[in-house]
Amino acid sequence: MWHHTAHLNMGLLFALLCLPVTLVLCHSSIYERSVVPRAASRSVARMDGDVIIGALFSVHHQPSAEKVAERKCGDVREQYGIQRVEAMFHTLDRINADPYLLPNISLGCEIRDSCWHSSVALEQSIEFIRDSLISIRDDKDGSKWCIDGTPSNQPPPTKKPIAGVIGPGSSSVAIQVQNLLQLFNIPQIAYSATSIDLSDKTLFKYFLRVVPSDTLQARAMLDIVKRYNWTYVSAVHTEGNYGESGMEAFKEIASQEGLCIAHSDKIYSNAGERHFDRLLRKLRERLPKARVVVCFCEGMTVRGLLMAMRRLGVFGEFLLIGSDGWADRYEVVEGFEQEAEGGITIKLQSEVVKTFDDYYLKLRLDTNTRNPWFPEFWQHRFQCRLAGHPQENKNYKRLCSGSEGLHENYVQDSKMGFVINAIYAMAHGLHDMHRELCPSETGLCEAMNPIDGSKLLDYLLKTSFRGVSGEDIYFDENGDTPGRYDIMNLQNVGDGRYDYLKVGSWHEGVLSVDDNKLWMNSSDMVRSVCSEPCSKGQIKVIRKGEVSCCWICTTCKDNEIVQDEFTCKACELGWWPDDDLAGCQPLPLKYLDWADVESIIAVVFSCVGILITSFVTFVFIQYRDTPVVKSSSRELCYIILAGIFLGYICPFTLIARPTVASCYLQRLLVGLSSSMCYSALVTKTNRIARILAGSKKKICTRKPRFMSAWAQVIIAFMLISVQLTLEITLIILEPPEPIKSYPSIREVYLICNTSNLGMVAPLGYNGLLIMSCTYYAFKTRNVPANFNEAKYIAFTMYTTCIIWLAFVPIYFGSNYKIITTSFSVSLSVTVALGCMFTPKMYIIIAKPERNVRSAFTTSDVVRMHVGDGKSAQCGSNSFLNMFRRKKPVTGNANSNGKSVSWSESGPRHPPKGGSVWHRLSVHVRKQEAGLNQTAVIRPLTNTPDPHSCDPPTVDLGTDTHSPPDPPGGAQKSLMHNVTQEENTEDSSQRQFWTPTCSGQTQDSHLGCPAAVGLVDTHTSYVPSLIDPPTIESKSTNEPLSLTPSRLPIEGASEESLDLLHSYIYKGQQEEVEEEAGEEDGLLQHKEESLQALSPPLPSETLFVRGSRAAAAPPAPSTQPTYYETLHIAPRHCESKTMVNTHSYLIYLLLLVFLLLMVMKYE
Repeated sequence: MWHHTAHLNMGLLFALLCLPVTLVLCHSSIYERSVVPRAASRSVARMDGDVIIGALFSVHHQPSAEKVAERKCGDVREQYGIQRVEAMFHTLDRINADPYLLPNISLGCEIRDSCWHSSVALEQSIEFIRDSLISIRDDKDGSKWCIDGTPSNQPPPTKKPIAGVIGPGSSSVAIQVQNLLQLFNIPQIAYSATSIDLSDKTLFKYFLRVVPSDTLQARAMLDIVKRYNWTYVSAVHTEGNYGESGMEAFKEIASQEGLCIAHSDKIYSNAGERHFDRLLRKLRERLPKARVVVCFCEGMTVRGLLMAMRRLGVFGEFLLIGSDGWADRYEVVEGFEQEAEGGITIKLQSEVVKTFDDYYLKLRLDTNTRNPWFPEFWQHRFQCRLAGHPQENKNYKRLCSGSEGLHENYVQDSKMGFVINAIYAMAHGLHDMHRELCPSETGLCEAMNPIDGSKLLDYLLKTSFRGVSGEDIYFDENGDTPGRYDIMNLQNVGDGRYDYLKVGSWHEGVLSVDDNKLWMNSSDMVRSVCSEPCSKGQIKVIRKGEVSCCWICTTCKDNEIVQDEFTCKACELGWWPDDDLAGCQPLPLKYLDWADVESIIAVVFSCVGILITSFVTFVFIQYRDTPVVKSSSRELCYIILAGIFLGYICPFTLIARPTVASCYLQRLLVGLSSSMCYSALVTKTNRIARILAGSKKKICTRKPRFMSAWAQVIIAFMLISVQLTLEITLIILEPPEPIKSYPSIREVYLICNTSNLGMVAPLGYNGLLIMSCTYYAFKTRNVPANFNEAKYIAFTMYTTCIIWLAFVPIYFGSNYKIITTSFSVSLSVTVALGCMFTPKMYIIIAKPERNVRSAFTTSDVVRMHVGDGKSAQCGSNSFLNMFRRKKPVTGNANSNGKSVSWSESGPRHPPKGGSVWHRLSVHVRKQEAGLNQTAVIRPLTNTPDPHSCDPPTVDLGTDTHSPPDPPGGAQKSLMHNVTQEENTEDSSQRQFWTPTCSGQTQDSHLGCPAAVGLVDTHTSYVPSLIDPPTIESKSTNEPLSLTPSRLPIEGASEESLDLLHSYIYKGQQEEVEEEAGEEDGLLQHKEESLQALSPPLPSETLFVRGSRAAAAPPAPSTQPTYYETLHIAPRHCESKTMVNTHSYLIYLLLLVFLLLMVMKYE
């Protein structure tokens, strides 16, 4: 378009440059032949005055597309044409009558029809220039004018120069006219040309306007679209400068505001129906998303679009938003109100000029002679014809009476105020110019004859006045005035009538709309969007190739906020989006609370454990001198109890809110409590293992080192000090302090800064102690039955290993490290407390009769490898002389091939600590390997002494009378036939007999009969031999020696053993040694077992219940005896039921703990 305009301007410039020469050459001939030229083909309205102002009004519609070449205009227009012409006349009348505005100077006008078309407007503008140039030349050369055949020195009235031009209304036409007028320095003031291009003073220096630029109108239209969230609209504009520049401004602002144009198209105002139909079909392709159509169009373009809607049956599908080209003009929508209903238009803010209405409505056909187009308008307005008039329109049949009135269907031009303000602006500029250039002269002075257009322009740019509606009129540096707009809405006001209602305004960038007037119902509001707005917490994702208004809503992540409509922003660790997802807020710190269920369980468990541990400690201190405490290495037990107590304290430090102090306690107590327990257990099991290892060696082996109690305590503290040193070192390297932990993006825990090294290193050392203790406990599992504490230690270690094996994956694989550590430590010390101290507490409290030294110093079973160095020559049922002295003794030993017995005479009262020796029955089984034989030595079952004078006595173990020995038989000795007893006697029905003695002393080997032992093939152990106590006889008040009755075997009652131990220790309580630990018990067991296999010494005396004389010494042995290595046979736990019960309880607690951890983790 600009190239086309440039070429046109160059052609016009060339024609204008040639025009003066042509006019000069034909000047004389033109005016000599004709006084006044005949009326041109186009009418001109003139009004005489001192200063002539030109005006271009669109008195007729623009030429149709078919008649553009002929420049034949359309029908006459009332609002844009006749009303504006009459407004010019009326305004000049008022100005000329005003004594304060241009006094003594009259303003005249020359009004021409532009037909709203560029070519017609240029044609009429050339007439302005020609008349001005001729007038200027004639004034200078003194040319003569012929008027009505009479020469005259004055030019005709119409030939005065044009001071300035008002109009035209169209922006595109105004641009063409300005390109011509600015060549001759003629100022131009527009009343409705709003094109943005006209604000460029480098191109249009002499152009001014009393209306705002389309930039403001585009801004106002966009504000309306934004107000109702119409983000996806179609755009149509009239082809030409007005529509193109306005739509370009709208699109530019829309792109900045994020609005999208679904479809944009342009069309000429006078385009044919086919073009409008095609345009409407394109708009319908964007339905139903783009229902709003922004139309930066002239009025006739809007009317053509409405007509296309009627033809295509489009009703209610679109909502039109029109520019000021539509405004509130009725001729635009006349006949197509239904299609245009609801349309929103922009109207330049201009009040109705009442004075003009009074003037205009009084006009009559016969009195209004200065308007050459008024007869034509009158016929068109009332659809009648003026018979005989030169402008008679024969298309109308009815004759005009001349009495018709203009009141009917009268509507004042919406831009009437701007037309009047433009005329007043020109008048004020001339007034200021005259006041400055001709201050003391009346009328025009030489400085204003002719008027210099460049000087007038300067005065116009500086002028300011109050407009016809009371608004301030002034021009900025671009020649524009402030923008003020009214928002109009076409509505059905009832009875089939439609009217424009003012629903809002736009002033200085602020939009104000009354929604209640615009939308009667909220359901009537139109939606025009490509994609619905995203919900809270969602962002827009635009597909490739789509416009920015078409998107897919994507939800932000849980920890993200909506930074803008296209971006999610993640909150920092420890922060979480607020409810509006517009900002981040800090997460509450979490830590184990005392009110939590798991905390309550851990605290209650620890409190119960502390009470039980305190009670056990009190009992152990109270009974510290009893055998059960002394045999358990009481010093190490105190260390274990201290560790257990600290273990129960740990949950309190773990559950408490992390502080510097609690973090230090956590680091110290968790590892230290376990190391105290396991260091003591390692020391204890190591000592038992070394004692057992020494017992397997030869008899004369040396006592192991570091077996004393204090040595064990020192070793235990050395092991504990390693853990303490390790923890102190880690504390120095990693000082404990509370830190924030983020196991997940939603959680913030306040914990102590314990690294993996700080946890693994102490636990690793404790694990080493646990494995060492487990190894020693397994190694010493076959200790003598009376020393079965190793079995409890082994069970403790097995259970502890299971607990810690379960702890490690839960600790490192879950977020519940604190409560896991708390329960693990509590369960570990509970297992140690239950398994190690429950059996001892049971004996101390429930079975005090078993709290005797005999239960902790001897064994029930002694196995030996004995032999004479030769192959066995007797069968499995034969008795052998198995023990021989290397030097003769005073006693004797008799053997019948199946048993060996010793008897010895001596003093009545044996020395303190001496052993009582009994007759033994030995069953020797032949080994196929040959040289060595195994002998199982048991206390013999006693038979009545045939030489005794006493009756059978009551056995302490069974509390029944012992039956007499069966009489007769080949065997007259005091020994039972072992083989017969093995084959005939049932272990569950065996009788226990108490040995009896005669009342006199025997000098020979026919002393009091000793106990006779039976070989029990159904059991793997025999009761051990102990020193018989000496008691006072109730009858004779003499000391009596009691031999132990047979101890219980499998299936027998334990009550007899308990009663016997209680009875025996009555007389020996004063003989209990200060130290009675495992070491003394095991070593004494070893020594006494060896002595039991040796003949009694001469100093030893056998005391039998009721005897008054010493037994006869045994005869010298005639066969040497060899004894070799001692083997201590394993024995089952004394209380298997108790151990199994403890096992079930521990594993049940462990299972509950694991289930709680799994449930909590899930």
